[in-house]
Amino acid sequence: MKTAFDDPAPEPEGLPAWTARGFAVAEARTWIDAGFVLAAAERWRERGVYRPGPARLWRTAGLTPHTVGPALRAGMEPGEVVRWHELGYDHTEAAERHLAGERPRPRRLFARLFRRHRDRDLDLDDAQAETMTALLRAGIQPADARAYLDAGWRGPEAVPWARAGVNATQAVLYRALGFTPKEAAAWSAEAGKDAEELLRTWWDAGVPRQDVAAWVVAGFSPEEAASAVAAGRTVEQAAALRSPGGRAPGQGGPGS
Repeated sequence: MKTAFDDPAPEPEGLPAWTARGFAVAEARTWIDAGFVLAAAERWRERGVYRPGPARLWRTAGLTPHTVGPALRAGMEPGEVVRWHELGYDHTEAAERHLAGERPRPRRLFARLFRRHRDRDLDLDDAQAETMTALLRAGIQPADARAYLDAGWRGPEAVPWARAGVNATQAVLYRALGFTPKEAAAWSAEAGKDAEELLRTWWDAGVPRQDVAAWVVAGFSPEEAASAVAAGRTVEQAAALRSPGGRAPGQGGPGS
C-alpha cells in the first residue's frame, strides 16, 4: 500500500513552502523537479536520504523512508536490495547478510549459514552508525561509506577524506603520513602511486613519518629530503635554499 510520503503528488508545493521549512532554493528545486511533495522529501531526509535521485531509486526498490534504514546502515545500493528480494529475502534479512559479507545467492545455498548468522549481532555499533550517518549526510554513496567503516574509520573525520575521493584504506596511510585529504587526493592523482608505495619509499630514505607530507607537498624527492634532514634543515629552510639565489639541499650554507 502506498502512503502519502511514498507516492509524490502530481503538483508539489510552491518554492516558498519549501524554503520556509529550511530547504535551500537549489535543493528544493531538485525535489520539486523530481515530483516529490514536501512531506515526502522531509521524510526521506530524516531517514538519511538527502537527494531525490537516490530516494526514487530506493522507492523503486520497494523501500520507504520507514524501511530504508537497515539497507543504508549496511552500505547497500538499491540494486543490491532488489537482487536479494528477487532471491526471496526480505529487506532486513538482506541487510544482515550484506553486513555478514555474503553475496546474493539462492536461499538454499545459505540455509545453514543464515541460522548461524542470526545468532550474531550483525548491526552497526553506535560509533559505526554515527560514522555512516555522517558520511551519508555528506553525500557519500552507501558503498563508499561502508568501505570507510570496513577500513576502521570512526566519526566525522572520515567525511573530508571520502569527499576528496581517497580510497578508504589508502586514506588511513595518508593520514598517518600527515597529509590532508586534499593533499592526498592531489598527490595520488598526479603521481599515480599508492600510499603504501609512498610510505615504503620515504621510510626507506630515512625521512621521519610525521614529516613526509611536508616534504612531498614542498616538491622534494625522498633523496633530497633525506639529504636536507641529515644536514639538520627543516623543510622550510630547505625550500628557501631551493629558491633563486639559494643552495640545493646538501650543498652547504646555513646549518651545514
